Amino acid sequence: MTDSTAAQLKRILHLIPLCSEDVEHSLEEMAQAVGADSKTLLRDLRALSERFDDPGGFVEGVRVCVEPGRFSLHSDHFRRPMRLTMAELGALNLGLAILEAERPPDEQETIRRARGRLEQVLAQLPEDDPALQLRHAEQGADADSEVLRVVRQGVTEDRCLTIRYTSARATEATDRVVCPLALVPARGRWFLVAAVDDALRVYRVDRMESATLMPETFDRAGAPSVEELLGGERIFVGQVEETLVVRYSAKIAAWIAEREGVKPGADGSVTVEYPLGDREWAVRHVLQYGPEAEVVGPAEVREMVVERLEGMMAV
Repeated sequence: MTDSTAAQLKRILHLIPLCSEDVEHSLEEMAQAVGADSKTLLRDLRALSERFDDPGGFVEGVRVCVEPGRFSLHSDHFRRPMRLTMAELGALNLGLAILEAERPPDEQETIRRARGRLEQVLAQLPEDDPALQLRHAEQGADADSEVLRVVRQGVTEDRCLTIRYTSARATEATDRVVCPLALVPARGRWFLVAAVDDALRVYRVDRMESATLMPETFDRAGAPSVEELLGGERIFVGQVEETLVVRYSAKIAAWIAEREGVKPGADGSVTVEYPLGDREWAVRHVLQYGPEAEVVGPAEVREMVVERLEGMMAV
């Protein structure tokens, strides 16, 4: 590992805990926090969002959105503490022993020290603790257990809820009255599907500051269909006024074709249509794939992407 690679790894490990909560941060301020300049931090973010020959947008557990002068980063995997069972710790120790035997002598000492620290941990664990044989489960990334309990009770009893919620691009939480229809796990999170003014809305439970049961109940039979929302290949909530058409290059066509269930064209590229209810979402979606994604339409979204890129180049 070169000095520059080691320095980059140190910056990235410093960066993730600081800004992995999916909130926008100043590029310049965060660069100063990790001891780098803005251009270096941009390179670090690109390195974080790509893995070997996987293009940006396909690294599981890491989402990066860069805009002029600011960025947001989300990664549950790096924020959660690691919890292993006794069997898993033993398997890890065995794996290190095999690795130690296979590596050249100049690398064995480092592995031997790691095994020593692991064996110290194993020696301190009680052998008769049944909890050590159980796998750990969590309620979702940062979801408050009391909020989750109240939401689940509202769904079970068909009772309205008042939730204090912060949306993705908001800076302050607001109170909302909803009719909770379903609590759905997806990608390590809990999502509340609720009816609001005869329309379906989806809320992340980890973005709820509080949830309060109301005395009023609602008629589930007259509510919008949750099955229709969850029955398709992707969840979309909102009024569909336009269609976003994106062409993905042959370089990433295999990933897109597998995910979207489509076939590449004669030139190897893939073109996909999406319901467009939020143009900001469309811009962020396209930019995460860099030069490998092109907006075919609408023209207004193409212009927004160009403006965003010009702004980033001016930084």
